[in-house]
Amino acid sequence: MEKWSLMSISVLLALTVRWAVSLGSYSGAGKPPMYGDYEAQRHWQEITYNLPIRQWYFNTSDNNLLYWGLDYPPLTAYHSFVCAYIAKFINPDWVALHTSRGYESQPHKLFMRTTVFVADLLVYIPAVILYCFSLKETSAKKKASTCALCILLYPGLILIDHGHFQYPLSLGLALWAVLCLSHDWDLLGSVAFCLALNYKQMELYHSLPFFCYLLGKCFKKGLKGKGLVLLAKLAGTVLLSFAACWLPFVTDVEQIMQVLRRLFPIDRGLFEACMFSSPTHCPDKVANIWCSLSVLIKIKNVISPRTQLKLSFAVTFLSLLPACIKLTVQPSLRGFKFALVSCALSFFLFSFQVHEKSILLVSVPVCLVINEIPFMATWFLLVSTFSLLPLLLKDGLLLPYAVTTPAFLAVCLASFSILEKTSAEDLQLKAFSLSLKAYVSWFKSFPRIVRSLFLLSLSLMGALSVLSAAAPPPQRLPDLFPVAVAVVSCLHFLLFLLYFNVLILWDSKNRGQKKIS
Repeated sequence: MEKWSLMSISVLLALTVRWAVSLGSYSGAGKPPMYGDYEAQRHWQEITYNLPIRQWYFNTSDNNLLYWGLDYPPLTAYHSFVCAYIAKFINPDWVALHTSRGYESQPHKLFMRTTVFVADLLVYIPAVILYCFSLKETSAKKKASTCALCILLYPGLILIDHGHFQYPLSLGLALWAVLCLSHDWDLLGSVAFCLALNYKQMELYHSLPFFCYLLGKCFKKGLKGKGLVLLAKLAGTVLLSFAACWLPFVTDVEQIMQVLRRLFPIDRGLFEACMFSSPTHCPDKVANIWCSLSVLIKIKNVISPRTQLKLSFAVTFLSLLPACIKLTVQPSLRGFKFALVSCALSFFLFSFQVHEKSILLVSVPVCLVINEIPFMATWFLLVSTFSLLPLLLKDGLLLPYAVTTPAFLAVCLASFSILEKTSAEDLQLKAFSLSLKAYVSWFKSFPRIVRSLFLLSLSLMGALSVLSAAAPPPQRLPDLFPVAVAVVSCLHFLLFLLYFNVLILWDSKNRGQKKIS
């Protein structure tokens, strides 16, 4: 009973923070003509409720795709339809065709915020709670409630979901998939991940670790026996899950092709994460390698869009290949979770059409290992929130950012004593450090060096946050601070990518993992 009481307090605190953030501004509030992501979600409710399914993804007189056209998979559209049905019952003006465009009112804001709360309560938060209760690693001595509190107070997700405005469903479903796989419920896990992927195509960031882990399990069981049976069951489960999600569209090939064109608009170019460079989106300031390199080399001007696509695909593939090979050859839950981080980070840094919010696809897997590497996980989560700063400032979320970020750091310091967890063993680098000690003399000072770098990083992020919020940029360099935030964050992420790949490749023991047979 005590552990449930502590967990209830943690959840209540997390919900209180979410409620407080939701009282503030949201994406594009009062900024016509495009407004922002809040209006995009409302507009999808308008379209899915008033138009037949065959028109949802097509440009028509009633569905102008240049105005927040639906560009997510069918499950997002079905969710929008359910929300629209409830909205129509409360106030038909909220989803009236054409006339509801840009609708803003306090009752409607309350309704929209409530839909996010419900998604959190039904999908994301239960998955976090059950995941924390399921932790069995010998290194995880912290109470489940402490771990859950740190995950649920991660400011990046709170600020985007309950501030900027976004639903946590795809990440929640992906977390349910991880939870199922940790209990060897491989078929249920496959269904959950298929649902996540059919809610948001960005879940492709996590697809290779799921594929490689399950394929590796099949190999371990033997492809002439149990492994072949499992492989057939998994293939059938995936096919049936996709068929169920796409059922209204599969009768017409043109419908399928149009949906796919909307999901993967490669003609927009390497940097265009969205159709518009609207006031609430800043696609050229994403903290990935392409946008950071553009400070020195205008890639858009020297490389054709098709070449950009090929280049980003090649670099992304090569960067995630080592982790995927290791996971396939030596499948383990621990390796699977670290591969989720590494592969998602590779996609974020090197892939095509990345949005700044996509860093959340890396952050949630990092949350899953915060009990194993609390120092590095906390550091990464702070940097990921910092990388969202330009977007948060445009949405008027400076105050929530300034409160939730230090609060999260304080909770992690109190829960995990992270500044005392900087040794090579604490960072899971013991095997790697042993291979380097003969060549690198300064490795004895490793904990002190890591702590110094962490404090320097915090100071730099704090200074840039203050300057971005309070100091006017030079007239000749109006984007100085957003670019600085992106480049600094990108440099951090490159180092984190190296770190997580080292963890994966030097992890020969797979500690605490039960044997796959």
